[in-house]
Amino acid sequence: MAKQAEALEIEAGGRAVRVSSPAKVMFPGVTKEDLVRYYIAVGEPMLAAVRDRPVTLRRFPDGVEGESFFAKRVPKGAPAWLESVQIRFPSGRTADEVCPTEIAVLAWAANLGTLEFHPWPVSKADVEHPDQMRIDFDPQPGTSFRDAVTAAHAARELLGELGMTGFVKTSGGRGLHLAVRIVPEWDFIRVRRAVIALGRELERRLPKLVTTSWWKEERGERIFIDYNQAARDRTIVAAYSARAVPAATVSAPVSWDELDDVEPGDFTIATMPPRCAAVADPHAGLNGPGAEAYRLDQLLEMSAADERDRGLGDLPYPPDYPKMPGEPPRVQPSRARPVTS
Repeated sequence: MAKQAEALEIEAGGRAVRVSSPAKVMFPGVTKEDLVRYYIAVGEPMLAAVRDRPVTLRRFPDGVEGESFFAKRVPKGAPAWLESVQIRFPSGRTADEVCPTEIAVLAWAANLGTLEFHPWPVSKADVEHPDQMRIDFDPQPGTSFRDAVTAAHAARELLGELGMTGFVKTSGGRGLHLAVRIVPEWDFIRVRRAVIALGRELERRLPKLVTTSWWKEERGERIFIDYNQAARDRTIVAAYSARAVPAATVSAPVSWDELDDVEPGDFTIATMPPRCAAVADPHAGLNGPGAEAYRLDQLLEMSAADERDRGLGDLPYPPDYPKMPGEPPRVQPSRARPVTS
């Protein structure tokens, strides 16, 4: 029996990237070499989605069925050509995070067992002010991907009324992600409030389908607009990134015209490379040169009106965040103490 190669080199964007244990199984039927070659094959449009952004790497050293961790710091032994940028966590601590500038970075990270890439919504030039507003449509039990599609179409209509263009992609699971290019003028707190305002308006228009309730006991069978994905250090998986599921699905950008006809399982690391070769990147208008950036003034005015006219202020942050100004109590409603006079 021939001995399996212990390592090999693969060309990625003009660089030779070393791949150790290329036969290691990362997904059922998918080796590490296959994974590296996948990220090279989709490298051009994927790099457009993550270029010059701090990126958290979700690593599975022993494959999808093994343990995982989120790498928020540049690993030791990183190549000299790898670029990084310092980011600040909600705690105030800082870290130097991987900042992809070329396709070889994707291949290098895949060799480390990175199955998922999670870019921040900021650029290296300004890590304090997001240049993307991202909306996460998260189906709750009793709802489906098709329900998320209905909610996303309603969001597109609302954005159109505000003079904004959104770009949609599958999450690689049961949900959808929508992104809008914005002027990098507002901090994470204000962008999050804009997402909350958009979610609340969708909730008013589709009360039986959409919810912004942080507490699961209040969500019911509706699509949750996960507004906290807009908080600092919360990220949404990158376009073209694989997802850590045995089927090796991919978070796939799609056009609005094809959204009604797709299913999450249509897009995998096996099917995405030929799609990329045949179909222009549906997110070129979001990530490409000359992408139009929009202002958040109208959404922030809606947020102010919600608070002023409806008594709807901020919503809870995740439990690991420091207490934020104006934030309501992080107490599950069913466990909250009744108000006494």
